[in-house]
Amino acid sequence: WVDEENVFERKTYKTFKALLDNYELECGEQEVVTNEERKENRDFIDAIMETDVMQEAHRYLVEKNKAPKDEIEFKRLLYKTWFSLVRRTKGDRDFDSSSFEHVFVGEGREDHFIGLHNWIQFYLQEKAGNIDYHGYFRRETVKDDEHFRLIALQFNWRGEKGKPMSSCFLGTSPEFEIAAYTVCFLSGKHGRNMDVQLGEYEVEISCLPLGRDCIGTAYIAAARM
Repeated sequence: WVDEENVFERKTYKTFKALLDNYELECGEQEVVTNEERKENRDFIDAIMETDVMQEAHRYLVEKNKAPKDEIEFKRLLYKTWFSLVRRTKGDRDFDSSSFEHVFVGEGREDHFIGLHNWIQFYLQEKAGNIDYHGYFRRETVKDDEHFRLIALQFNWRGEKGKPMSSCFLGTSPEFEIAAYTVCFLSGKHGRNMDVQLGEYEVEISCLPLGRDCIGTAYIAAARM
């Protein structure tokens, strides 16, 4: 259950939601980015950069010499990392994907579904009837009254494309997830899993590159849940 009026009207959530319908579902279909969609991308980056978690992520990356100190330049780097169009499959003719689309929206490929590691998109698509949910398992919490924060799901997309496992954070903000995955990627940890301490929990984030500058996928490693 989500208090949509309270949660989704927050600036970072509102600008995040505006991005979710900007993509072609199927891999192999050329993505066309309109001027309005470019503005929505920039609005989202502007919104998350106003938050403490993104400011801390920026500070950390600058300290490690992994990102420019100038905030405008860092925003450009975020845009390039998350919104540059790429070819999902080597040899494809069309630029049919982006880091953001794969991680936060999801993509269809033949008879299966790939990506979609975000609870907001999952919630919205299940509510719309596009996701047939087949169950989950979750990581136990430290405290009995604590909300679950890590979950792995099984589902079918529109009754056709299945995904046997998709792990994600649960209840976290868009800025938190962008910060976590960006730090892992720019820290040069892509290509192998990275242990991350989040409060009382140690989690393992898998962050794989697609080309030199973009994230191919990023998610919580389900084996450590």
